[in-house]
Amino acid sequence: MTQAYGFILHAHTRPEKSDEFEALFRAYVEPSRAEEGCIEYHMLRDAQDPTLFIFYEVWQSRAHLDVHSALPHMRRFHENRMDYLRRDFEIREIEMLSPPRTTGL
Repeated sequence: MTQAYGFILHAHTRPEKSDEFEALFRAYVEPSRAEEGCIEYHMLRDAQDPTLFIFYEVWQSRAHLDVHSALPHMRRFHENRMDYLRRDFEIREIEMLSPPRTTGL
């Protein structure tokens, strides 16, 4: 059985680009959730710092995330990410200690 792969990503956006970043990634949430191998995909905005976005993602495997990351829109964003960000992503890999939920919210 393949080990699930999860991470938490912090994106510190430029203040003048925060709303544009939010609009861009809001449009990616549902399509990403529909991708094969996506278990969890959440986009959050810090209530105290509106320039900080946090992504919580869990994929069936690292290979599934690699397919997601190789999609044209994700590659394009990655190449241009510093147009939106104050500093590069902070990514923390996480070990899944509990099974994913099998029912919706």
